[in-house]
Amino acid sequence: MSDSILVRAGRPYGQEPVDIVIEGDRIAAIAEVGTATADRVLDAQGCVVLPGLVDLHTHLREPGREHAETIESGSQAAALGGFTCVHAMANTSPVADTAGVVEQVWRRGIECGLVDVRPVGAVTVGLEGRQLAELGAMASSAAAVRVFSDDGLCVHDPLLMRRALEYVKAFDGVVAQHAQDPRLTEGAQMNESELSGRLGLAGWPAVAEESIIARDVLLAAHTGSRLHVCHVSTAGSVEVIRWAKSRGMPVTAEATPHHLLLTEELVSTFDPVYKVNPPLRRRADVEALRAAVLDGTIDIIATDHAPHPREDKDCEWAAAAMGMLGLETALGIAAQVVTRDENSGSADGGADATDSTDWQAIAQLMSVAPARIGQVADQGQPIEPGSIANLAIWDPSVETTVSGERLASRSGNTPYAGFTLPGAVRHVLFRGRPSVVDGGLA
Repeated sequence: MSDSILVRAGRPYGQEPVDIVIEGDRIAAIAEVGTATADRVLDAQGCVVLPGLVDLHTHLREPGREHAETIESGSQAAALGGFTCVHAMANTSPVADTAGVVEQVWRRGIECGLVDVRPVGAVTVGLEGRQLAELGAMASSAAAVRVFSDDGLCVHDPLLMRRALEYVKAFDGVVAQHAQDPRLTEGAQMNESELSGRLGLAGWPAVAEESIIARDVLLAAHTGSRLHVCHVSTAGSVEVIRWAKSRGMPVTAEATPHHLLLTEELVSTFDPVYKVNPPLRRRADVEALRAAVLDGTIDIIATDHAPHPREDKDCEWAAAAMGMLGLETALGIAAQVVTRDENSGSADGGADATDSTDWQAIAQLMSVAPARIGQVADQGQPIEPGSIANLAIWDPSVETTVSGERLASRSGNTPYAGFTLPGAVRHVLFRGRPSVVDGGLA
């Protein structure tokens, strides 16, 4: 058995400090500060302890596009961001549309050993939207795929989408849809608005997203199968999802950190780092998404971490690739967005009155709910004796200035370069073993 570890004076979910004793891969005990001992001590005084974060939407690029990212470099970025599990999207080369490719991704994640790497299987062969991929074979493979997505492209054919939903129902899988009507977004470069007209860039209308979501929630209700909506970006999409949930339709949805923070005005710089799919939207959309995260209409925050090599971003806007880095900055952005009601903080202990972040909600949005949607049983567990020791330890007392050159990703296309974000990851434990210690890889 590995040595025991004591996480000293950490604050689970931002509450009162305790000592957390870890033996092997599990939490063995939670004790009053100063009463527990172990072979190794990790100082967590003043830090918030969360279940390890789970990202349902990560692009790791391997196999085939290792010049942008690898499973190893992406795992490093994930660990440094507080994640203990990521779901690797299928738009690799070759596409992850067979049992062989998803098992390759899964085994490479195990070799790296920093986080769980859960492959996402393609819905259609080659992401071409013409015929279903080997969904059953991927589900029954060693990788046990449960999330399927053509992300980057929409499953536009309604009959194909219906068949996919029917197929995955047999093993409680979920289809994660990239909602983008391709006919309504041909040549689109940014959000369709008065600003796109002034800048002379082809507009990307909100209805291109909203119409696909409306269709798919009805298909999910018809089939009784689970639908997950990727990177929701408009106020109208929020309303469609809210309507579907009010009628008990089996739909979940995610918002990204960048759609919760950044707006279309940044496109005025013509800096391709701000080019993303779906595009940055209006301030009113950002506010609607934030409200939807807080009221539960949006189930999770997912990064859509999308690394690109310098040559794919350091060019004119029209030629630039779409996508942004997200793993190492997601928790700092969420800490700004997911805040408690001013009247809900505890004045006599409990939650720190100087820290407005709702850490219980963060745990739900970034760990518990994504683990549940992705069917990952040993992630997102409560911080209590007997649980697998997947933990993220966050210091809210410091600030972090973002630099693309200092990120672990092979790519540097972060839209937050120069931003000062609250807090920093101090430690991460992955199945009881430190993967991050004092802010660096163990």
